[in-house]
Amino acid sequence: MRKPLSSLERADMERIYPYYGAVSIVDYVDDFIFDGEYLLLSEDGIYVVDENGHPLLQHITGKFWANNHAHILKGKSGFNEDSLYLFLANTNMAPIVTGAAQPKINQANLKSFPITIPTSEVIENFNALIQPFFDQRLSNEAEVKKLESLKDLLLSRLVN
Repeated sequence: MRKPLSSLERADMERIYPYYGAVSIVDYVDDFIFDGEYLLLSEDGIYVVDENGHPLLQHITGKFWANNHAHILKGKSGFNEDSLYLFLANTNMAPIVTGAAQPKINQANLKSFPITIPTSEVIENFNALIQPFFDQRLSNEAEVKKLESLKDLLLSRLVN
């Protein structure tokens, strides 16, 4: 359920939740349509895959809104979002990109992309191995947000 919001629609909104596009936060909006951990895979534009054919991904946690330029992905078949991120980030998906003027990974091609699913024991062990690294990433992001808020507070006090 991706739903684009025009800049006019976003103009009068409170800036609370991130509004994601194909490769980054485009704006902030006053509502959300997703809450949890997701991967956003760029759907179209010049930023569909990098020079090695790897898709452009965003690893999102929390409440957010996404427009129609990003596929919203969840892990399954033993893959959690962390292991799916690592798998996709290291996979050449250039063969499923269509369009010359406007490169695109459409939903049908994405769903038909063949992947090898490891045994449940292998993927469970892999998930356990990488979990501390992704937990640290989340902790670092939370710390950055706190420091940004503190910086804003101190700057406003300094100006006043």
